[in-house]
Amino acid sequence: MKNTWLAWRYLWKSEDIRRMLLATLGLLAIYRLAANVPAPGIDVAVLAQLKTLISTQGNFVQFLNLLSGGTISNFSILSMGVYPYITAQIILQLLVPIIPALQRKMEENPTEGRKWMERTTYYLVVPMAALSAYGQINIFNNLTLSSPAIGKAVLDFGFTGDKIIPSLTALISMVAGTMFAIWIGELISEYGIRGQGLSLVIFAGIVSQMPANLLQILADEQGRYVLLVLMVLVIVSTIFAIVYVQQGRRFVPVMYPGRRVGNRMSMPVKASLPLMVNLAGMIPLIFASAILQFPAILSSWFLTNENETIRQFAIGTQNTFSPNNSAYWIIYFLMVVLFSFFYTDVMFTQQNYGENLKKAGAQIPGVERGAKTQNYLSRVQRRITLPGALFLGLVAVLPFLVSLLLQAIGIGGGLGSSSSLFLASSSGLLIVVGVVRDTFSVIDAELKLHGYQDSILVR
Repeated sequence: MKNTWLAWRYLWKSEDIRRMLLATLGLLAIYRLAANVPAPGIDVAVLAQLKTLISTQGNFVQFLNLLSGGTISNFSILSMGVYPYITAQIILQLLVPIIPALQRKMEENPTEGRKWMERTTYYLVVPMAALSAYGQINIFNNLTLSSPAIGKAVLDFGFTGDKIIPSLTALISMVAGTMFAIWIGELISEYGIRGQGLSLVIFAGIVSQMPANLLQILADEQGRYVLLVLMVLVIVSTIFAIVYVQQGRRFVPVMYPGRRVGNRMSMPVKASLPLMVNLAGMIPLIFASAILQFPAILSSWFLTNENETIRQFAIGTQNTFSPNNSAYWIIYFLMVVLFSFFYTDVMFTQQNYGENLKKAGAQIPGVERGAKTQNYLSRVQRRITLPGALFLGLVAVLPFLVSLLLQAIGIGGGLGSSSSLFLASSSGLLIVVGVVRDTFSVIDAELKLHGYQDSILVR
């Protein structure tokens, strides 16, 4: 305990680490302040009514609102956060092994390949953010126009007459907000906690919603204590499961050849190659949710179409891809499991263990070097990915399962009032726990770099 206290004191005593932490906190504070800046042209009175509508209805806006840190319900210029950037990054990563020309480009000159990836990701973010902003504006307007209690649009949006300039202003400001969020993340990675900028931006958004979720629990006079106990149980069990699965490894034995030291030859070295149970991390959750948002956003463009068939099809599509619908959660579970295998396979293929072990002269006992080693390791990785993928799928649908439980015992208002609440205890917690662990690892490395040898992570 004493060493732990000394370690935390050293965080503040070390000028470099103190500057890093203060820069991180300051930039996150700027981001959260900007998250409250509304997009231009909105009707504040209609927006206030819409917040009440969102809190009482279980629609996928709640999902977007949680991961964005409440910026969507505020119709903020940061409504999309950094998710267009993350989605663009994932898409490019998946395209590299599929398109031979891109794969050769990355292998022949990795440095130039990374620069090309970064530059192309920024180019791709702009149209993706614009499409997402356009879809979100349509969804908000359709929610308010379809509600008898409101009946007015949040933003008088369109590209005809005097609507053009206000509409373009709103779109440009929301895209600029996304780029600003990305810039804040990069500043944190450069001047704050290194390499954790974008993750901490997402982390700040999720954590900022937890006090509101706690107040939501306490506001339920009928079952506040049951909800509070259930919330604590879900949080504790989910954190334990996340840490347990994230730490899961399969150690494959590897023999490295002996080395000549003078006139003597050393014995072969026994080692092991750790294969992660959850190599994909939280990427399948983010990617699956992004894909599931797309049909709802796309259908919002046709909800006011004059053709009745098209309009009804758009309404049906939006209802299908809403968290109110149990089919949404089944699709979500299957997509998370599928993306876990797909993304893991892509990442594992890029690491090319078979060729790397062959170059080092190492060999797995009983397995030939090269392609056969890679095939063997791929089969092992796919087998251990199964429990990790099922775990991620369970984390994804945990809000739905908890909501069913609440409906069965007759408290909490069912899915509509508890979906986002318990989403923070599952998918949100997966992100939060991962970011906290990575951040502590960076801080621990900084402590050791500055001469403090006792780790703060294991005490």
